[in-house]
Amino acid sequence: MTAVEIRPGLHLYKTALDRAAQETLRENIREILREAPLFQPVMPRTGKAFSVRMSNCGPLGWVSDRAGYRYQPEHPVTAKPWPPIPETLLRLWRDLAGYPHDPDACLINYYDPAAKMGAHQDVDEQDFDAPILSVSLGCACRFRFGGETRGGSTQSLVLESGDVLIFGGPARKMFHGVDRILAKTSTLLDPPGRINLTLRRAR
Repeated sequence: MTAVEIRPGLHLYKTALDRAAQETLRENIREILREAPLFQPVMPRTGKAFSVRMSNCGPLGWVSDRAGYRYQPEHPVTAKPWPPIPETLLRLWRDLAGYPHDPDACLINYYDPAAKMGAHQDVDEQDFDAPILSVSLGCACRFRFGGETRGGSTQSLVLESGDVLIFGGPARKMFHGVDRILAKTSTLLDPPGRINLTLRRAR
């Protein structure tokens, strides 16, 4: 696979997963969500609901509720451990991340066609030497990214089903978000929407 360097530390692998691999991973995620169903996170202080629903797989899962942002080993609704990370995702990490240890968390975000994600940093992890590896499935989205301070200049790019985006090094703490979902750009998911899988080293 060949990466396009968007800027130092930010690399895009277009269609890193072909249609067959996307379908296999979709079924992996469906199985995970039967065991660890999507839940509705809320903002810590206001209690305002996110527009995305989420779940996790791996030893640790990221959650947000009135108590704050954190990683924890169990689902906040079922209180059961998160399912393991699929081997397809572990292979991607080992091939592309350039980091000696496997991820210990994979956040699963589900975007319906009206969902979006405001600009934020991924800074709840203990090891910023490990990159973030993001996999897109389903409808394309407009992904926006900037620098390490909120409110600076930003750029955007379109992420399509099967794309893998990695940000580490000087881009590890960049602000980023999803402006909107581009409807009718994929037939992978039914009903239409987008799944984003974010592999991280939390501890």
